[in-house]
Amino acid sequence: MESPAPPLIEVGGVSHAGRVRQVNEDAALVSDTVLVVADGMGGHDAGDLASAAVVESFRPLTAYRWLERADVEAAIDSAHRAVRSIAARPGAAAGSTLAGAVACLVGGEPSWLVFHVGDSRVYRFDGERLERLTVDHSVVQEKVDAGELTPAQAEAYPGKNVITRAVGLSSPETGPYAADFSVRSMLSGDVLLVCSDGLTREVPDGGIEAVLRAQPDPQEAAQALVDKAVQAGGRDNVTAVVAVVIEGGPVHDVDETTAPATRGGAS
Repeated sequence: MESPAPPLIEVGGVSHAGRVRQVNEDAALVSDTVLVVADGMGGHDAGDLASAAVVESFRPLTAYRWLERADVEAAIDSAHRAVRSIAARPGAAAGSTLAGAVACLVGGEPSWLVFHVGDSRVYRFDGERLERLTVDHSVVQEKVDAGELTPAQAEAYPGKNVITRAVGLSSPETGPYAADFSVRSMLSGDVLLVCSDGLTREVPDGGIEAVLRAQPDPQEAAQALVDKAVQAGGRDNVTAVVAVVIEGGPVHDVDETTAPATRGGAS
């Protein structure tokens, strides 16, 4: 049976070094089937190389109409090896966060396979409310989960930018990167946002929701979000990728734990 045509999706993306950093260590991949944001870290210019390596590992996936979890896992494996090779250079200690979504099929219906490592995030706005689809891999999030901090206290926590997982880095507890996955329906009218923590450190969720509500065009929405973060202080690099499902998606949600279907043909 031939796979269905993908819904009509419009996308936009903007990245900015911010007001403080001299180098933009964020990188993004923007297509109607693959959305990726990587936030690099490391000395001696390793951070921008690391995020670029992550994005390049995902670029081949843009040739396909539908993808599956195995495709994403293979891309992350490739990214991990590439970042590790950068970190092996003298004086370098490279790593990168990763957040994104790819088009997949669940029960024959178009869906988003959402994934992340670190504290870059994925959100969905359904026209009424903003929903965060990822949970940060960070020290402060662990303290919130353990009941040691309230969400409000977490916003002011001095070590809130310390992450516990990153592509290219290993730990005995999490392994090399330990990506988290979920599935969401590709609903008509929905907006998907993938962003680095340079946005979420400066703009609260309510501010993000206000922009997405006011700006239906994805490129204008991405620009407005980045502008808002820079105007709020711009203490870090900031990247926003926005996708809008114009038409063709289902009208109900799939079970987020359902495994995506097999990859379809090239687009």
